[in-house]
Amino acid sequence: MKIPSTEQEIEMKLADLSAATRQKIDKVKFDLSLEKHEGPYDWNWVFRTAEEENDLEFLTIDNRPVLLPIDPEHYANIEILRTIWSADGNSVTIFLKDTTYYSTADGIGYLAVCDKVAGAEFWLAIIYHEWFVIAPDPVFEVNKPG
Repeated sequence: MKIPSTEQEIEMKLADLSAATRQKIDKVKFDLSLEKHEGPYDWNWVFRTAEEENDLEFLTIDNRPVLLPIDPEHYANIEILRTIWSADGNSVTIFLKDTTYYSTADGIGYLAVCDKVAGAEFWLAIIYHEWFVIAPDPVFEVNKPG
C-alpha cells in the first residue's frame, strides 16, 4: 500500500484543525529515534522544524488520518508494510519503509505507534523509530495465507 502522494488523495489537512486542537497537540511529547538521535520531542518541534507548516500533512492509512513526523518529500517513497490496530481502534502500530535515500532493505524501515487524539478523528505518533526491515520468519502465524 503506497501513501497518498497528491493533495486530492489526502482527506484531512493540518489547516483543518482548530486552534485549540493544534495547541493541544503542540505539547504532546513523542519518542523519536532516528540516525542515532533520540527524543523525547514534542510535536511543536516537528512543526517548527518543518520548512513550512503546510508541508506536513496527515497520511491516510487504512482510511484513517494519521500524523507522523515524516518530511513530505518522502511521502511518495513510503510503503506501509503492516498495521496493527488495537481492539478499540484507539491505537495503531505501523511498520513502514521509506526508499527516499536507500533502495535496499537496510536502514529504510520505521516503526510508529500512534494514539487517537481525544475529541478528534485522527491518530498522532507517540513513538517513531528506525527499524531494519526484516522479512518475517515463516515460523510466525502472520505469514500464513489466510
